[in-house]
Amino acid sequence: MAIVEVKVPQLSESVAEATLLQWKKKVGDAITADEILIDVETDKVVLEVPAPAAGVLIEIVQADGATVLAEQLLARIDTAAVAGAVAAPAAAPAAAPAAPAQAAAAAAGGSKAGIAMPAAAKLMADNQLAAGSVPGTGKDGRVTKGDVLGAVASGSASAAPAPAQIPTGVPTKLLPQVAPPAAPNLGDRPEQRVPMTRLRARVAERLLQSQSSNAILTTFNEVNMAPVMDMRKRFQEKFEKEHGVKVGFMSFFVKAAVHALKKYPVLNASVDGNDIVYHGYFDIGIAVGSPRGLVVPILRNADQMSFADIEKKIAEFGTKARDGKLGLDDLTGGTFSISNGGTFGSMMSTPIINPPQSAILGVHATKDRAVVENGQIVIRPMNYLAMSYDHRIIDGREAVLGLVAMKDALEDPARLLFDI
Repeated sequence: MAIVEVKVPQLSESVAEATLLQWKKKVGDAITADEILIDVETDKVVLEVPAPAAGVLIEIVQADGATVLAEQLLARIDTAAVAGAVAAPAAAPAAAPAAPAQAAAAAAGGSKAGIAMPAAAKLMADNQLAAGSVPGTGKDGRVTKGDVLGAVASGSASAAPAPAQIPTGVPTKLLPQVAPPAAPNLGDRPEQRVPMTRLRARVAERLLQSQSSNAILTTFNEVNMAPVMDMRKRFQEKFEKEHGVKVGFMSFFVKAAVHALKKYPVLNASVDGNDIVYHGYFDIGIAVGSPRGLVVPILRNADQMSFADIEKKIAEFGTKARDGKLGLDDLTGGTFSISNGGTFGSMMSTPIINPPQSAILGVHATKDRAVVENGQIVIRPMNYLAMSYDHRIIDGREAVLGLVAMKDALEDPARLLFDI
């Protein structure tokens, strides 16, 4: 028997512990090398734990929902079971229970005796047969599929106290069956209590930390999106044909934000104790909704990215967030963030700063509204911008002028080309 251990992958330095989600395999299942066994949720990302080798899952050490540390033992795999399964015939005829001499020989044959082949283990689990209740006639006393079929036909095997077959001779721990939270019987007023995911708990912690440690103030402005919309309409077809991606509004917002941060560097700074750290680079966080909750992947060196680069990266982030594939590198760092509530129809909001950053831009839905131009009431596609900032280091002057710089860049996109 060759036992291989499955352990929690290495976590980032800022992540102390993680939570196990749901096992994709149960004790007794055959697995292949690199097959994903379970997902581990940290407060930033979900990490997949692959099988380090092929074999049979013989023990689950940590159950669903357990809190674990890096390199902690999760499960054990018997790799020798696969070699035996390959050498054994795919299906054996039904066999009678082994003679006493054969049973004694199998018991004395070593630790492999009584271990079920993958197909046999699955069949025993399906028929709820107890471990050790089926004598093995295979190599080294292993239990074959034919042994199980014979035992089922003769009714000689005893029922299992648990739904999965556990190989004998190896210390094991059954995976507990976690029932979903029961909804209290309140007639037509039902309730259901579910624990927060680790990500949502971490988001809640950071938002409370942001509000308690920052002097948050929000300034607003409105922007006429007609110039941006006209430019998109004019170049959309050529842009998509050239770059393979549609040009959206977010690339304009990112470019306008970087334009303003260059003019007012304190908006791109952060607080470290009693020091102000001015960043000489522009890593823009883009808030993205995912099935697990809010995540903020980072556009690194956004000032060096083209419109096409930004659109491709945002599309990639959206796909990764939906599939739970965002990595730690995607979410680490950031000097300024943008939250686009307009995607969901928000007209106005006051975004909360993502610490340790000192400012965040909130973008909202673009709607036709009546505005006054040159003394005349006209209809224009307007968007309300909101920028929350840490008043400890950012004065109202820099905040207001920074937001005005973003407004000017969006209402006259040519400014982005000439950096004016």
